[in-house]
Amino acid sequence: MTSTVETQPAHWGGVFAMSLCVFALIASEFMPVSLLTPIASSFEVSKGQAGQAIAISGAFAVLTSLCISAVAAHLDRKLLLLVLTGIMAISGTIVAIAPNYVIFMIGRALIGVVIGGFWSLSASIAMRLVPKHQLPRALAIFNGGNALATVIAPPLGAFLGSIIGWRSAFFCVVPVAVAVFLWQMVSLPAMRTERRPGSGNVFKLLRRPAIAMGMASVGLFFMGQFALFTYVRPFLETVTQVEVSALSLVLFGMGIAGVIGTGLIGAVLKEHRLYPTLIAIPVVMAAIAVILIAFGHSLATTAGVLGVWGLIGTAAPVGWWTWLARSLPQDAEAGGGLMVAVIQFAITLGAVIGGLLFDWSGYQTTFAASGMLLLTTAILTVLASRANAV
Repeated sequence: MTSTVETQPAHWGGVFAMSLCVFALIASEFMPVSLLTPIASSFEVSKGQAGQAIAISGAFAVLTSLCISAVAAHLDRKLLLLVLTGIMAISGTIVAIAPNYVIFMIGRALIGVVIGGFWSLSASIAMRLVPKHQLPRALAIFNGGNALATVIAPPLGAFLGSIIGWRSAFFCVVPVAVAVFLWQMVSLPAMRTERRPGSGNVFKLLRRPAIAMGMASVGLFFMGQFALFTYVRPFLETVTQVEVSALSLVLFGMGIAGVIGTGLIGAVLKEHRLYPTLIAIPVVMAAIAVILIAFGHSLATTAGVLGVWGLIGTAAPVGWWTWLARSLPQDAEAGGGLMVAVIQFAITLGAVIGGLLFDWSGYQTTFAASGMLLLTTAILTVLASRANAV
């Protein structure tokens, strides 16, 4: 018997084009983390205000992810992806030439639109590009772009910022976005949608207790993660007192650890290990926040624990997307939109709270708040696992 899964063609060129798109997107999203200090100096704002470049992109990603299902129901997904990729190039250009802080933030808002739109549709697009039995491989290639950007973007951003300036560092993403646009144009098939009643209603999923608690855990995890991670550079400069070259190495080490963690977590996420893994990760990260407060003046200790942070923090989203796939196999797109909204809202809130605390009372309070949020994540994940078992 021949199934549609067996006869569906695989569009691997499109998969790799999407992986490069992920690379450019992640590089654009988190470039401010490694360039926070020069950005703040250029616009004569505080480091906390400069950190809101992460917050505003997160806010617009939330808004986009909540409405993209309705838009996607009427548009060919190939056309939608091309529009989003074009906006990514425009965003990078605006940020690079911004004459003032307001224009800079408008450019950052545009990248938020791309983030929300792309990640909400990523799982369903992967399902359209390859047969079902090859979907894990396609998703792994997607995530490869994420991991590569995590490795390259922060240290390369810091390095390029010191050589050619932060504006030129941001503009380096634009040619990549243009290349992605052209590659997608020739490699992606037409991807028209089948409309399903109620498919755009993401909030109905929260009526399920296990989903509601799981989404709350996701939100608290990312809030705690980015309350600390957004302000790693000023912490390393003022507390650990590293030079730009050492700063780039520390960030590079975090990225390499993240690639390793992403490669290993698939073997860990067996059916019975999913929840224990999702509980253990935020507990370890909370412990790292405490260690940084106590021993942040030591370069060796700081570099070591930040490496562990990268190892498990970069891999954690793979665990949560696995949870989503297992919990909502029939509502992947609606669940994806909801999770993206939760994640981006959490990143926004984490960056805002972290920035306010960092400006108000320094890194100790910021990192302590991060640790408390991560511990609360672990508690909620325990409750989610019990609700799922009922």
